Amino acid sequence: MMNRNVAPEARGITFTGSTLDRADQLRVHPERLSVAWADTRARVVRLDGLDPLPDDEGMLATGPIEPGARLADHALLGLQEDGVPLFIALHVEKKPHEPPVFPPKVWQIVPHLRPDQAALYAGARSLVDWHDRHQFCACCGSPTHPVKAGWSRQCGTCGAEHFPRTDPVVIMLAEYEDKVLIARGARFPPGRFSALAGFVEPGETIEEAVRRELWEETGIRTGRVDYLFSQPWPFPSQLMIACTAQALDCALTLDLEEVAEAMWVSREEVRAALAEAPDARFQPPTPVAVAHHMLRHWLGE
Repeated sequence: MMNRNVAPEARGITFTGSTLDRADQLRVHPERLSVAWADTRARVVRLDGLDPLPDDEGMLATGPIEPGARLADHALLGLQEDGVPLFIALHVEKKPHEPPVFPPKVWQIVPHLRPDQAALYAGARSLVDWHDRHQFCACCGSPTHPVKAGWSRQCGTCGAEHFPRTDPVVIMLAEYEDKVLIARGARFPPGRFSALAGFVEPGETIEEAVRRELWEETGIRTGRVDYLFSQPWPFPSQLMIACTAQALDCALTLDLEEVAEAMWVSREEVRAALAEAPDARFQPPTPVAVAHHMLRHWLGE
């Protein structure tokens, strides 16, 4: 089986493998941050709305800091390996009818980005989108403004400080007698199956969330839960926590509002699906998704 201690980026999991130094020590020291902003080598990542702008070498497009640009309108993403500061503009011009989830243009571009660049895009997109969504204080409703190099927003009225959020999501494969449980969500096209997933709720451990989601959506009781690896998912800002769980039985009772279909599949059936065999029993998740890598992990690939 695959070594579970191997870093996600070594497995080729999309949005992992960042080489950026996030430079927290610059965020909290205004004088040092000003020096980074004044660095003539500094670059600004360019986005098309919230979509990536790639070049021919699989890199995200960047440009110099424009004359008259203000540090207060930008976030420091970090330092590149050569020490060059990298910023992102916090104002985003959303396109008309831009889908909030699963933007189709992203899927056309991200597979062609270098892994470290896809990871950079994930962080930049999530941060910019968070600022766009959180311009008012959750405590008193007054306008907020960016502080700490764009990694926080502060209310000018009550002083409350708000930080970028990441929502934890468990995504899991239940195992039973050398078969694994996959499902098709109600929004998935016919034939397309993936791992089951759900948000971790307040006051809940990862293991408890895995067991609860499997019980609620498929009626399966599970025992041992093992962590595999994780994946940032910037739509808008989630952390996919991949796990396996040992099922205590195989009888399915589906929550049809969440799950359209579910089935137990063998290693041979998973292998045929990943190989896109004409007679495969199901279509696997896209390689961009962590569920694809979970199935490969289960096969020992």
